[in-house]
Amino acid sequence: MPNVLVGLDLAADAGIYQLREDLALVQTVDFFTPIVDDPYDFGRIAVTNALSDVYVMGGTPLTALNIACFPKNGNLDWLAAILNGGLEQAAAAGVAIIGGHTVDDPEIKYGLAVTGTVHPQRIIHSHTARPGDVLVLTKPLGTGILSTALKSGRLDATGSRRLTEVMVQLNRQASAAMIAVGAHAATDVTGFGLLGHAHEMAQASQVTFHLSASMIPLLPGALQFARAGYLTGGGRSNAEFVGTRARLAAGLEAALVSVWFDPQTAGGLLIALPPQCLREFLDRLGQEEARPIGEVGVASEFTLIVD
Repeated sequence: MPNVLVGLDLAADAGIYQLREDLALVQTVDFFTPIVDDPYDFGRIAVTNALSDVYVMGGTPLTALNIACFPKNGNLDWLAAILNGGLEQAAAAGVAIIGGHTVDDPEIKYGLAVTGTVHPQRIIHSHTARPGDVLVLTKPLGTGILSTALKSGRLDATGSRRLTEVMVQLNRQASAAMIAVGAHAATDVTGFGLLGHAHEMAQASQVTFHLSASMIPLLPGALQFARAGYLTGGGRSNAEFVGTRARLAAGLEAALVSVWFDPQTAGGLLIALPPQCLREFLDRLGQEEARPIGEVGVASEFTLIVD
C-alpha cells in the first residue's frame, strides 16, 4: 500500500502510515510480564517501554490502549495498581489512555498499543546510519541482569530503586534532542540487547559499527551480578543471533560481554549523529550517563567491531 511508509518489511521499531503530505501515524504495541515486584512501578515501566518505539522514530505519542492479562482469581488491587501506574506515566508523557482490553490469564502481562504522529519527511529510521557518524547511547545497560538478581532476592533496596529509576525514564527528551540536531538514525535498545540492536542497525545501514568497550555505560552492580551468574536466556540467544558478525577484542571479560548482550526493558536510544552535532545533543539531553560509545565506519565483513 502506497500510504505505508514503514511496515513489516523494514523490521522497524514502529509502523508508519501517511495520512497527508505533512502528517503520518506512528503505531506500535508492546506488553510483557512483571519485571519488578511493585505493581505500580511495573505499570510505569511497561508504559515507558511501549512509548519508546514512537519516540525513537521521531514521533510524538498521543493516545494509547491498555493491554492487560490477569488471573480471574488474582488480587484486583494489584491490577488497579498496574493500571494506575500506567495511567500516571502516560499522563506524564502527555499521552491519553482512551481504552483497552483485559483477558483472563494465569500469568500477569501489561502494556500498550500506542498511536502517535510524525511528519513524513522527518522520520528517524534505523537503517540510515552513515560512515563518520558518532554513536551515542542514552541509558546504561544491565536491566535484565539486575531484574534477575531482584527476583532472586539479591538486589538491595538502593539497587532496586536505581533500576526502577532508569526504566521509568522516558525517552521523550532524547527523541526531542536527536530531532533538533539532525540525527541520521536511531533504534531503542530493548530485547536484543545493545549488541543485538547495534548489529541490526549496522546491517540494515550497510555499515560497520566500531564500539569502544570502555565507554559503554553500565548500571551499578550489573557487571558484578553478571560475574555471579545472574544472566538471562535472552542474553545467550542474543549472542547466538549476532554470532560471528561481531569481532570482539581479545581479552574482553566474558561477564562484560554478557552485559552488552543483556535484554533491556525500557532501555535507552542508540543514535547515529553527525559528529559536529554531538556536543549540542548532549547539552540538550542533559543526562549524565548518556555518552558517545563509538562511530560508524564503512561496511566490512563484520557489522560490529568492539575494542
